[in-house]
Amino acid sequence: MNKRMLEVRNLSFGYGKKEVKILKDFSLTLEKGCVYGLLGKNGTGKSTLLYLMSGLLRPQVGNVLYKGKEVVKRYPETLQDMFLVPEEVVLPNLKLKQYVKLNAPFYPKFSDEILKTCLRDFDMSEDLELGALSMGQKKKVFMCFAMATNTSLLLMDEPSNGLDIPSKSLFRKMIATNMSDDKTVVISTHQVRDIDTLLDHVLIMGHSKLLLNESVASVCKKLHFVEYGMNEAIDNAIYVQPSVKGNSVILPNTSGEESILNLEVLFNAVLANSEMMQAIFK
Repeated sequence: MNKRMLEVRNLSFGYGKKEVKILKDFSLTLEKGCVYGLLGKNGTGKSTLLYLMSGLLRPQVGNVLYKGKEVVKRYPETLQDMFLVPEEVVLPNLKLKQYVKLNAPFYPKFSDEILKTCLRDFDMSEDLELGALSMGQKKKVFMCFAMATNTSLLLMDEPSNGLDIPSKSLFRKMIATNMSDDKTVVISTHQVRDIDTLLDHVLIMGHSKLLLNESVASVCKKLHFVEYGMNEAIDNAIYVQPSVKGNSVILPNTSGEESILNLEVLFNAVLANSEMMQAIFK
């Protein structure tokens, strides 16, 4: 059974002919049934990568294949099976019912049931006037529509920006509830604590390359995440980060101990010493 959903092959892209390439000879494979966290500093190409994956940008070198077909050719059957939630959501001055009536028919697997459930969870209705909503409300409505499209590939750029704390929890519930073995979700974010419990796989980008490309299971097999008190001795630490209670520490997992992924600490550890972290996973 082929588990590959999307392949990025030797891709290069930059804005303008003389500009430095944001992505250069970049390759990545996404598999079915996984929620990917896409992390990186500003300017490392996370949003650009999502737009290239969705076919909204054209690579200068290389290609993107979705279920074996080139995304840049924008076949209807490809576009009908993927959905991109941008960081900035712009909605027309319509009732939500009208918006759904106009846009839902393009997506063959659109589910009115999923839409109603997601809206109900966010305490919203289909009678909303989209033009009158706040940024956070627009984000919630658009994500509800995105989930209802029921596409195999869902790309999300900073989805938790503008959401309050209860809404962030509902966002995680929405993703987890609607995930299945034939779907793939990619979440690009700086708000690592909003998604750490959702992820199956971690992607950390540097300039034009992946600094880390590992499943959560692999990370937790090799690394042990633990909290130490301020005055506790720390031996053999791979990385130490001060925390409210003392120190958040990454240790080698030499005895197969179970621990919960601390995505923020992992991200900072990779940025601090990417070569050492890559060597651990080789």
